Amino acid sequence: MSAEALRRAIDAWHGLLGDEGLAADSAERMEQEHRSLGMYFGERALCTVLRPRFFTPGQWAGIRRGVETLMGAFRRAHEAAMRDPALLARFHLLDWERELVAQDPGFRSPCPTSRLDAFFDPDDGSLRFTEYNAETPAGPAYMDNLSEVFLALPVTGKFLRTHAVYPLPARHGVLHALLGAYAEWSGRRELPRIGILDWAEVPTYSEFVFFRDYFRQHGIACEIADPRTLEYREGKLMAGDFHITLIYKRVLIDELVLRMGMDNPVVRAVRDGAVCMVNPFRCKVLYKKASLAVLGDERNAHLFSPDEMRAIEAHVPWTRIVEARRTRFHGDEIDLLEWAEGNRERLVLKPNDDYGGRGIVLGWLVSDDEWRAALKTATETPYVLQERIHLPVEPFPSWVDGKVEIYDRMVDVAPFVTRTATIDGALTRIATDPLLNVTAGGGSSVATMLVEAR
Repeated sequence: MSAEALRRAIDAWHGLLGDEGLAADSAERMEQEHRSLGMYFGERALCTVLRPRFFTPGQWAGIRRGVETLMGAFRRAHEAAMRDPALLARFHLLDWERELVAQDPGFRSPCPTSRLDAFFDPDDGSLRFTEYNAETPAGPAYMDNLSEVFLALPVTGKFLRTHAVYPLPARHGVLHALLGAYAEWSGRRELPRIGILDWAEVPTYSEFVFFRDYFRQHGIACEIADPRTLEYREGKLMAGDFHITLIYKRVLIDELVLRMGMDNPVVRAVRDGAVCMVNPFRCKVLYKKASLAVLGDERNAHLFSPDEMRAIEAHVPWTRIVEARRTRFHGDEIDLLEWAEGNRERLVLKPNDDYGGRGIVLGWLVSDDEWRAALKTATETPYVLQERIHLPVEPFPSWVDGKVEIYDRMVDVAPFVTRTATIDGALTRIATDPLLNVTAGGGSSVATMLVEAR
């Protein structure tokens, strides 16, 4: 009944947008709110559609159960890798990354704030996780602000007469993750002084402003800083005259080290224990796309509980590091490289450490020669092979040239995970391009909400 209830709710929303005046007013309000709040990803409006992504409460409860069981498997894999150099090698860290992850961050969770990228099909209830952003997940503050915008739209006011809508807040999860890590690291009951760190030119800068203002509203001193402007002096990490005691790290670790070297002020301060950093260097282990390969590899099955093994089988597409070996594909033994060459239409190649869809090769969209060349590259630098999955599609309405246009777009769901354990809200992205990032064709971020008929 959940899928039917969801379709009825979506149809009811779209039916209201058949009123041209109501649709025009809603589109105008959406544009005004984007301008007044500065809700842009670089130059692009964060949201370009006039409907949230809806789940029924029952669907969301199923997603939550799947995530929380799977996170237990990620924690076990990380803990085992920290004890076992042979297992750690399967994540294919670089030499300088292994040096950094050896440092104890001062708190237990390797990823106090993270995000799983997934696809949920309401028709059959399937949930498939394709990536784990365990390092610098964007979106929680964007989604909270976008939810408030959707709740204020004129069409929502009409819709609420027949349906109840519940936002899924996310910023508080980040706040509690930061405060929890800082309390564990410091051993003291005091508020930190937060520095949000990333390059000044990144397109997500507007979200840093949302977080800075949110932290300040809760009485926490906070500044946004470019790592290039920081100084580490007299045992303190300083942004001008602002003493940072807790880094909310949005800059990628590899970019930080490759641009500024291992002797930069951030790395030195963290390694000296002068500042707490979330997420810590150890997040790099699970951030590698090899983490999904480690979970699904038959060689590692002994690490996980029966419930975790069932969750891996149900929710993680078959994933392996590209290498010369024999392995199993759904119970059948295969020669990995030979089999991969002959099955491009059912496979995706992904670089072990990249983001935003960069370097991904969709086997069904390239020629045999292009696929063989991509596989050759993947044997020379770490890549993973992942089984192609079904991408669910939903209709979304946009305001185009003075009228509503509704057409199908592929849609994902990316739950925000706190302390490598529990869900706090979710990001949804839609697109006509199967890479499904915000800048893809027809791409947009969308608020994620629960809905049920009154």
